[in-house]
Amino acid sequence: MGVLRLVLGDQLSPSVSSLADADPSNDLILMAEVAAEATYVRHHKKKIAFVFAAMRAFARDLEEAGFRVRYTKISQADAEADLLGESARALDAHEGLDRLVVTKPGEWRLLSAMEGWADQLGRPVELREDDRFLCSTEQFEAWAAGRKSLRMEYFYREMRRRTGLLMEDDEPVGGRWNFDKENRKRLPKSVSPPQRWLPEPDAETRKAMADVEERFADHFGDLEPFYFATDRCGAERARERFMQEVLPGFGDYQDAMAKGEPWMWHALLSMYINCGLLDPLETCRLAEAEWRAERAPLNAVEGFIRQIIGWREYVRGLYWLKMPEYKESNALAAERSLPEFYWTGDTSMVCMAEAIGQTKRNAYAHHIQRLMVTGNFALLAGLHPDEVNDWYMCVYADAYEWVELPNTHGMALYADGGVLASKPYAASGAYINRMSDYCTTCSYDVNKTVGEDACPFNALYWDFLRRNQARLHGNPRMGLVLNNLDRKSDDELAQIEDRAEAFLDSVGAKPAQGLASEN
Repeated sequence: MGVLRLVLGDQLSPSVSSLADADPSNDLILMAEVAAEATYVRHHKKKIAFVFAAMRAFARDLEEAGFRVRYTKISQADAEADLLGESARALDAHEGLDRLVVTKPGEWRLLSAMEGWADQLGRPVELREDDRFLCSTEQFEAWAAGRKSLRMEYFYREMRRRTGLLMEDDEPVGGRWNFDKENRKRLPKSVSPPQRWLPEPDAETRKAMADVEERFADHFGDLEPFYFATDRCGAERARERFMQEVLPGFGDYQDAMAKGEPWMWHALLSMYINCGLLDPLETCRLAEAEWRAERAPLNAVEGFIRQIIGWREYVRGLYWLKMPEYKESNALAAERSLPEFYWTGDTSMVCMAEAIGQTKRNAYAHHIQRLMVTGNFALLAGLHPDEVNDWYMCVYADAYEWVELPNTHGMALYADGGVLASKPYAASGAYINRMSDYCTTCSYDVNKTVGEDACPFNALYWDFLRRNQARLHGNPRMGLVLNNLDRKSDDELAQIEDRAEAFLDSVGAKPAQGLASEN
């Protein structure tokens, strides 16, 4: 008897556990583009096209390796709406398949559904662990057990020891675990970001793009220009070009922002790693090799590796440790609705227009734009976590819930009450001015807090502290800013509140009564 092996769109790795013991002569590999996975949130058109094109390329690779592949395109008239329907159809159409094997998906909603598939299909369903991650969910749970706080830095040190990356015996190279303080430089006017390798779509990718334009034309985002690699060779070339041409400057300016510069020195590899086209440990070892060959500085290589074996593995572990209750938390009782400009980019705030405009065009913005511009605004404005989380899931090509939710819900919004972050990452316009050139051409004055021409981030910042003073009072990292809040007079605080309320009303960020909950 044979096995039906289902491969999901973010499992495009030859080493994925569902294929570990595949028998080309008896087994059938199922891959399917289904409407349910493209629309449970209305994903960016560019993300859908990228995933579909990458799935098609992976299916061709499997066929060339001698496997039988059943592939359903979204354009097929008989395509089922969801993965369960496609699995049932495949089992009915092919005799001799006695069970279904699939690697566990990266999202709670889909895993919960799959746990009931055996009864619905009338066949055994084997859900295998996703062992492409460096830290299993069981290992993370063991690390977290008994800890008062789950801080990434300590997890990262454990991962360094486990992998041996940037280690000399049991000590970190350079005598320090973390060089983040060296990676916060503003971009000087005399320095230009490197030119990036952005591949042109091939004929097969163009076909996937056409299917997306026909089926999902009303989704957010621009489909053209399209410049993602969609197969393993292309992803490896993108990685090679990054290592050779960009990695040396990755550290210094990774937090900097500049008008008209969407890429800066960032890797642009997360979408390839997250869908399985690139192996994370191999990628880290290649970066380490650049440092050992003295082609890239330690602060750049350490910062790059930390994002993968530290942050990426950490948020995935936290997601599976805390779900499903984690998603329901709303520690700051945020209740306002998402302003329309998050979808259009039509705002006079240059920082927001830049970050959202890049997101709309590219299905990408770098981590400081996500955290300290769009995320910071959402935090300060008190936007409801459900709406913000859905937006981040919709708009980025590298977004899957295991990675998106902790970053947005915990890091950007502090909606988990401090499970992930030790304090809210709240900032006024001064931070954006320090790390970018956005404020130089903005119609708002970054040095003003009240008045119609005052930077909205300033009044929103102080009003955020005012609203949440009682909730944040016991946080030792908030003592200084809360003391500064206490120094403001009642009249000054009233003016700040009026400015914040008037601005939020003007952009449609209305209180959505009934949505807020405090957990």
